[in-house]
Amino acid sequence: MTGLQEILFYFKQPVPVMMNRRDFLTRAALAAGAAALPLRALAEKCCSTAKPGRAPCILLRGSWQSVNIGDIGHTPGAIQMIQRWLPEARFILWAGGTEHGAKEMLQRSFPDLRIVSPVRGSDGRLRHASTMLDKDGNPVAPGLAEAWEEADIMIHGSGSGFAARAQLAAFHRATGKPYGVLGTSIDPISGFGGDCDPEGGTLADLQTRIEKLPRTHLDKQTRDIIDRAAFMFTRETMSRDYLRFQGARTPILEFGPDTQFGMTLRDDARGDAYRESNNLPDGQFLCVIPRLRYTPYYEIYNRPRNETDRHRDAISDRSVESDHAKLREVITRYVRATDNRVMTCPEMTYQAPLAKRAVIDLLPDDVKKNVVWRSDYWLPDEAAAIYAKAQAVVSYDCHSPIIAITHGTPAFYVRQPTDTCKGEMYRDIGVADWLFEIDETTGGEIWSRLETVLREPAKSRAYAAAAMSRVHKAQRRMVAALEETIA
Repeated sequence: MTGLQEILFYFKQPVPVMMNRRDFLTRAALAAGAAALPLRALAEKCCSTAKPGRAPCILLRGSWQSVNIGDIGHTPGAIQMIQRWLPEARFILWAGGTEHGAKEMLQRSFPDLRIVSPVRGSDGRLRHASTMLDKDGNPVAPGLAEAWEEADIMIHGSGSGFAARAQLAAFHRATGKPYGVLGTSIDPISGFGGDCDPEGGTLADLQTRIEKLPRTHLDKQTRDIIDRAAFMFTRETMSRDYLRFQGARTPILEFGPDTQFGMTLRDDARGDAYRESNNLPDGQFLCVIPRLRYTPYYEIYNRPRNETDRHRDAISDRSVESDHAKLREVITRYVRATDNRVMTCPEMTYQAPLAKRAVIDLLPDDVKKNVVWRSDYWLPDEAAAIYAKAQAVVSYDCHSPIIAITHGTPAFYVRQPTDTCKGEMYRDIGVADWLFEIDETTGGEIWSRLETVLREPAKSRAYAAAAMSRVHKAQRRMVAALEETIA
């Protein structure tokens, strides 16, 4: 082969896991022998996407919905994480939903951020982000084609299920530019459809069942998209190990924490005002977050209830009392032991009324008087301001503990079996003692662990700080992979 044929040959080959751009250049140069210098120049040209003389532009696909503060918080977390080590980067957000004040929060925090969002249909409902492309995968929404042209790379933000993978493929097909993934989960067991299990399972159970899957389990379309990614960071090691077992061949396939860990925004003015008006002194209250085993999206989006919704409701209805009896026990024992106050918090819009009917209304009178019901939804920056001043957080949903730990507050994640494999991230960052399987623990056991946290506050905050040190190390690796791709 000629030198040019050799370099093109390497570009066409499947790339082994963990092979990065520098490895590629070394391999290509060695193979080309005497032609190493011109070949290296060609490889640099092919691998680089950032235009000389201007700051790199990142198209971030995220902000999946605004009815969940975690889905809102992924976006500022990703931006702040990248800006920490790549401060010159510019961002365009390809959003799914920025209602409930999410857009205003983003614009207030990142004045230079450009947001491209779906439009409303004739029925007044926000259309799905997939409608921003035509049937051939070409951008048709206002501003999206310009965003594709300006961006040097497209990034899939944190979330469950690798939901926008087809949009990554469309971007790459149309522009030839690279794409990567920052902190997503792919759970092949939990959920509905195909051979998935609606009941889910414990993390240990999911791991066992994943290991028994055939090596051909991952569908070809998803496999091809992952193989062509410049990098893929999964937000827990269970997804990473599943993809490795399935033979995914992206050059970088590693654990990378949920980008919510990168969000340091705090609306202290709003948070402090709420605390003062509800008698929640700094460090003298507990935050709790309830959750159904399945989110009733048909209620949230006011759409007809279908057969899958009925199945989900049946699972939630069967466990709502037993699940929240444990939370009520934790609240009762905390109030009676400390005489401090408790605040119920919504991570999702539906959880405010859930807290009232499944938690507060069923508490003993002597406990109920110490409980503050947050009756309205909020944004993650205000949640961060509240969690940062709490004594601890006990949550049935996954992202409130992330927000709390990021700000140094001890936080428990009480995991329900339907909540995918994402909870493995808590073991991955080193806070396994704060992770509970709801079907394998009692309210008394959660309280016993919480009592230890309250008794040893300095030790508990050091435990959280150690976890964040691990997170920051992994985040640096994520940004380095991004920077190397567009260099």
